[in-house]
Amino acid sequence: MYDITGAVSLWDHLAETSKPIIIYGMGDGAQKILDVCSLKNVKISGFMASDDFVRGHSFAGFEVKKLSDIERQFGDCIILVAFGTHIDEVIQRIIAISDRHELYAPDVPVIGGGLFTKEYAEEHRAELERVYSMLADEKSKQVFDGWLEYRITGRIHPLLRNQTDKAEGYEILDLGGNETYADLGAYNGDTITEFLEVTGGQFNKIFAMEPDGKNYAKMKRIHYKLSPYAFRTVNAGAWSCDTVCEFISKGGRNSSLIPYEKGKPVNPSRIKEIEMRSLDSFVKDERVTYIKYDVEGSESEALDGSKTVIKRDKPKLLVSLYHRTEDMFALPIKVTELNPSYKLYLRQHPYIPAWDMNLYCI
Repeated sequence: MYDITGAVSLWDHLAETSKPIIIYGMGDGAQKILDVCSLKNVKISGFMASDDFVRGHSFAGFEVKKLSDIERQFGDCIILVAFGTHIDEVIQRIIAISDRHELYAPDVPVIGGGLFTKEYAEEHRAELERVYSMLADEKSKQVFDGWLEYRITGRIHPLLRNQTDKAEGYEILDLGGNETYADLGAYNGDTITEFLEVTGGQFNKIFAMEPDGKNYAKMKRIHYKLSPYAFRTVNAGAWSCDTVCEFISKGGRNSSLIPYEKGKPVNPSRIKEIEMRSLDSFVKDERVTYIKYDVEGSESEALDGSKTVIKRDKPKLLVSLYHRTEDMFALPIKVTELNPSYKLYLRQHPYIPAWDMNLYCI
């Protein structure tokens, strides 16, 4: 496994450097990084955006500038990428900037708190080593090592050297023409479309759960040709039991999936009551052969709500591992506790930062 002890911590390096530090991006990701920098006594000198997005914006009291203007003002500097992208053109732009400047994509959790620092990795070394030892092939171990190095150092190249196309993940799953697929976090039906493409449109049944009303309606429109008997849907989030939870509606892909913590200030109009369902309750006695979990930080609860199905049917699983700080080790361990016979494969599909990091369980 990657040498945690010998690693150079990103946040320590940023606190000690004499170079100007520039945050690349605006919005929620930039604010999260700015908050961590404040906590770690890291001084920020400015903000930048891609040339197409610079239109007199300001962020956190800084004028947002083009890279060329940043270079004229500061010369050599450190760039912190504060947004996520899977678009190849944008990834290539980030790589080109990294050839000219020190560049990092700090690892901050998509959901929840805590940071995956060198100290955190040391504290959870036993769990990390346990997961590393459980991985079924050498590629998975390479991905794990690169991911661990990235999370501590913030360097993007450990990620880039291990990325593979989604097709490789589907090869691991080896989906046939008679699958019963449970899509937890179905969004607008995009992964159902992928499933149908991989299986040539042949399947037994599809169960789809999506909590956001707009996404749910779009999914239904896109897949309106599917038979209601074969395509079972529910406008609910995946959880450990059937209940109603309060969430903060954020909009976009992770809409309505940020748990509301009482006592924290938030606009009351953004707090929504969302129906939650366990997969066990949804499918009842139906045999399931494949489950996808991409539920914006609720993966642990969704796995708890699938205990009966997993133990009974031993379905293939695809589990997103990138939402919470602890997912890297907590979710693989939970999966193997539910079914010790699973073989675990880790793959990261093209993305900066380490989003679209998936655990494939066979």
